[in-house]
Amino acid sequence: MKVLLKFIMVALLLNGAAQAESLDQGEVDRFVEYMVEVYQFDAAELQDLFSRTQYSQRVIDAMEKPAEALPWDLYRSIFMDPDRIEQGRLFWELNRDALQRAEDEYGIPAGIIVAIIGVETRYGRNTGSDRVMDALATLAFHYPRRAGLFRNELEQFLLLAREQGVDPLSLQGSYAGAMGLPQFMPGSVRNYAVDFDYDGRVDIWNNPADAIGSVANYLNRHGWEPGGQIAVPGQATGDKYTDLLSDNFQPEVTTDELASHDVQPLEQIPEREKVKLIELEKADGNEIWLGLHNFYVITRYNHSPLYVMAVLQLFDAISRIYNAPPLAYE
Repeated sequence: MKVLLKFIMVALLLNGAAQAESLDQGEVDRFVEYMVEVYQFDAAELQDLFSRTQYSQRVIDAMEKPAEALPWDLYRSIFMDPDRIEQGRLFWELNRDALQRAEDEYGIPAGIIVAIIGVETRYGRNTGSDRVMDALATLAFHYPRRAGLFRNELEQFLLLAREQGVDPLSLQGSYAGAMGLPQFMPGSVRNYAVDFDYDGRVDIWNNPADAIGSVANYLNRHGWEPGGQIAVPGQATGDKYTDLLSDNFQPEVTTDELASHDVQPLEQIPEREKVKLIELEKADGNEIWLGLHNFYVITRYNHSPLYVMAVLQLFDAISRIYNAPPLAYE
């Protein structure tokens, strides 16, 4: 009897675990109904697709522990390793024509494009191992804090797969559903990815030229100012500067406000330019930086000041060995 009772309890636990690994069917049904009504998808085909889509606890766990939550010195060390810097130099060399054309057509410095692709995927060496369908469905139906965003990206992903004629379950990406060399979310692929080598198809997964042109187009469409500064180092006396810190990425602090809060730019910025005050946490003392408009534009790509600073410093490091002007901050 005890053996039977133990068997039943184990079976119940296993059944509960299996159910926990399934997508919320009610959410799936509502989403399928929406996709059928708005975009004329076939309901039976979508239900079959979702029956083969898996809930991923790993995705949820990863969302709760992003690298951007690390202190700056630890975050920086992820991207400033000699191997990644050398890979960036080689990527720049192999794709110099496409990078120069992107700079000419879109106004984005070639080194910024190189650094973004390097930070995102180490030049295609790490584009993600999660099925995008699994990641987006998990976050759309089981991550209430940002469910609206990921439901929209799931919608965009299914439209993208239909447009490109690919099986949604065949595409892999990050735990957040980002794809390809530049790690574009599905909506960004549909809105900003370009056929930069004019071969008749957009391929940010395997084609560096398309990835380069797509990154440049993205930044251009988000308001990049050619020749504009990105960030300059600052210096603060006392702690009045903390009143100027905010979660808003938009530059909103005037030079007069900097002065009144005992913050001094260590490089010249235009007198009427507004900046975003950034404090980077380090074990041996925090850094102060002042982000300008183009800093804000890069945060449209990834909403983290740490990300932008990693891009800028990787740009400078690669520029020094590529013998290009290290213009990351201007």
